[in-house]
Amino acid sequence: MLSLHGQQLPVRTLERSLSEGRLHHAYLFIGPAHLGKTTLAVQFAQALNCDADAPPCGACSGCTRIAEGNHADVRLISLGEEAGSIGIGAVREIINSAHLRPYEGRTRVFIIAEADLLTRDAANALLKVLEEPPDDVVLILVGNSLDNLLPTVRSRCQTLHFHPLSVSEVAHILQEERGVSPQHAEVLARLSRGCIGWALAATGDDTMYASVHQRIEQIVDAIDGGLEERFAYAGELARRLDRDRGAGREELLLWLRWLRDIMLVQQGNAAGITNLSWREVLEGQAAALQPADVVRWTHNVNRTIEALERNANVRLALDVFMLEAPLLKAGA
Repeated sequence: MLSLHGQQLPVRTLERSLSEGRLHHAYLFIGPAHLGKTTLAVQFAQALNCDADAPPCGACSGCTRIAEGNHADVRLISLGEEAGSIGIGAVREIINSAHLRPYEGRTRVFIIAEADLLTRDAANALLKVLEEPPDDVVLILVGNSLDNLLPTVRSRCQTLHFHPLSVSEVAHILQEERGVSPQHAEVLARLSRGCIGWALAATGDDTMYASVHQRIEQIVDAIDGGLEERFAYAGELARRLDRDRGAGREELLLWLRWLRDIMLVQQGNAAGITNLSWREVLEGQAAALQPADVVRWTHNVNRTIEALERNANVRLALDVFMLEAPLLKAGA
């Protein structure tokens, strides 16, 4: 059977399609990263090619080969390490392969991870398969945002929405399945933003939590510092964005969560902050900033993210962001 933490509706929808034999030719799994969208897509591909009474069994040759990425009829298309988008070449390979009959299973399945990063030409080319799907072919598009997908692509897929789990759900899973202490489970659950995949991975990889801690230290230093320190931070972040646009965007999202925590402290709701281990620092910055300044700063972060998504000059956008940021009160 299909299984995924906290995503009962998508799971039930796919299981009903399997039991009734009424498959859609294309699915769109949409929601924040680290919720298990690609994991469920692989499980669905296994179920479509598994002969067990309650597929996927996870143990047969087909299920094992799909899980290992070695099945002839199941292909996962994702960004390369240096690529910032999925180009038309990858889609042309799908088109050519889609018209071949299944080789070792019943259904050819193409899973396109980061489908919202398809170039316009690639998305338009994909329409050829979506409009005239071959028999025995299922496409699964996985993405974080509907906004970056062409309406013509969205309209030809059955969309399944994935939502973050609550902090209490994530903490409970970490304690029950990984034996994490209640205190640490609470910290990881809040940092995960309800994305259970990140939280589970962080329990087995201390460097993930250490990386977040280090980036928050840099944010704290930039807020506490003057223009020289802030411009130095902007330069370093710009270099990271050039190397990895996704990781840079994640850091800007960390800024949004940090500023949200400051606003919660200012409003007397410190119990709801994300960065629990930084409460004392947050309280100090909350006292040194005017609430209106924090709100304006939050809008600036959002505008910077939007500018970068429109391919604005990275260093200039970050310098403007730092230049417009309020300085802490003298003596704070």
